[in-house]
Amino acid sequence: MSRYDHIAYTPSVRRAQEEMGSATAAGRRLREPDGGPDPLTGDAADFIRGLDGFLFSSVSESGWPYIQFRGGPPGFVHVLDPYTLGYLDVRGNRQYITTGNVRGDDRVALFFIDHARRTRLKLFGRATVVPVEKDPALAERLDSTRTEGTVEQLVTIRVEGYAWNCPNHITPRFSQDELSDALAPVRARMARLEEENAALRAELDARRGDGASPPPDGAFPPPGGASPPSGGASPAS
Repeated sequence: MSRYDHIAYTPSVRRAQEEMGSATAAGRRLREPDGGPDPLTGDAADFIRGLDGFLFSSVSESGWPYIQFRGGPPGFVHVLDPYTLGYLDVRGNRQYITTGNVRGDDRVALFFIDHARRTRLKLFGRATVVPVEKDPALAERLDSTRTEGTVEQLVTIRVEGYAWNCPNHITPRFSQDELSDALAPVRARMARLEEENAALRAELDARRGDGASPPPDGAFPPPGGASPPSGGASPAS
């Protein structure tokens, strides 16, 4: 699993690591031979499938990098095999900068981040962008989970290498679904308290309607429960 390092650690990068004192630690995996593309492990594949967005970086013919966000429901990025990712590209602002960049240079970088779990994955690959009608079988496969919108292109990324990144400085953020799951017990308790409150108000209104004085503080019986015991003796039968 050293392909990522062999791609990322160029001579200029290695000189910077030497200057900053991290060359030894950073270069450990460079001792391993570059055995070609790294296959995605099960953990990496599951991580990618579970996300609802990622950053896609390409390079223009002028040498300037370009970053684009791609989003959709979890699973819209399909792991077609251990070396290939794919998704259906839907119509956006119609600038087609990424499409043009990939035609000139297919080398790309993808950045996947899970804010809630403070985990991120960096990936190098080679991208292909073709019209959706060029491969109907693949289009049908990718259509099982996709971004809403007008589908225009098929995007596939051949994985070259990837690396897990440290969690430092990742601000925890949560989706509506994640917050809903976490707050479910709180909402359930609030619902029970509201029901109890409504029952108490109804009983209080009923007592007032009968002309009876409301009970003193602390003496109001719980809904459906027994009245609190009095301090005096029980009346004789």
